[in-house]
Amino acid sequence: MDYGKFRFDKIKKEKESKKKQQSSETKQIQLSIVIGDNDFNTKLNQSNKFLKNGDKVRVVVRFRSRQIQHKDLGYDILNRFIAGCAENGACDKPPVEEGRNLSVLIAPLKPDQKKPKGEQKKKENNNQKEEIQ
Repeated sequence: MDYGKFRFDKIKKEKESKKKQQSSETKQIQLSIVIGDNDFNTKLNQSNKFLKNGDKVRVVVRFRSRQIQHKDLGYDILNRFIAGCAENGACDKPPVEEGRNLSVLIAPLKPDQKKPKGEQKKKENNNQKEEIQ
């Protein structure tokens, strides 16, 4: 085998191995402690879409000027956000304070970890029917 053919085969194998790799980006969503309900829901829906696509989401709560004194409000907003993303993602670590920011990283759930809402309700209904009979 000549060197040209060897190099060609090597490049071809590298390209095929790259095709099999999954790449996930980290998307960032910025919140404030004075965010409105509709804005919060819009950002929550957007992050759920990112998680369904397999991307990680970093949620950052920014404190401006004297808002830094009310960190408990920032933690409340992040906990609400994490609860809203529970169907599609989970966070491994608690929120981290980084200067004037409070952030958390939410990773998407693997397909075997997801539980669709409809299946849970069907199982509950079946259990209730069995108890009645």
